[in-house]
Amino acid sequence: SMTLAENIAIPLEEYTDLKPKQIRELASLKLSLVGLAGFEDYYPSEISGGMLKRAGLARAMALDPEILFFDEPSAGLDPISAALLDELIIELRNSLGSTVVIVTHELASIFAVANNSVFLDAETKTMIATGDPKRLLAECENPTVKNFLTRGEAHAKTSPGETPEPCFLA
Repeated sequence: SMTLAENIAIPLEEYTDLKPKQIRELASLKLSLVGLAGFEDYYPSEISGGMLKRAGLARAMALDPEILFFDEPSAGLDPISAALLDELIIELRNSLGSTVVIVTHELASIFAVANNSVFLDAETKTMIATGDPKRLLAECENPTVKNFLTRGEAHAKTSPGETPEPCFLA
């Protein structure tokens, strides 16, 4: 097993010509950016689930990517830890200028983090809506999107044989 700093160092060792001291300093910086300053020598088994998610975020940022991809980033977290992770993602997106792409089913995260969203139809594997999720909630009449964004409270239905109109908001 590797420490948090050693985990973050892997891409730096593989893809840069930085010296070990510089790599250690960068690993410490990335950990501090996600609120884990002082945890460099901890092992993943020694920290909480929320801290593990943040350590993963620090590693993802190791090479300063222009785009950060997340797949269900708050999965397994309690609502408070999930909200804190959302806030951290927003803060990092705004301060680092990175584009953030998140795949999630968590409505709270969608509304907190997203300024643009894409909804895919499970059957046709096509886009059925794009736009700010808050605007889609208010303006989109597509029943699949409406039901998802309201957790089914909209009770929007499609008549047999009817193909709902997609919603593409600019």
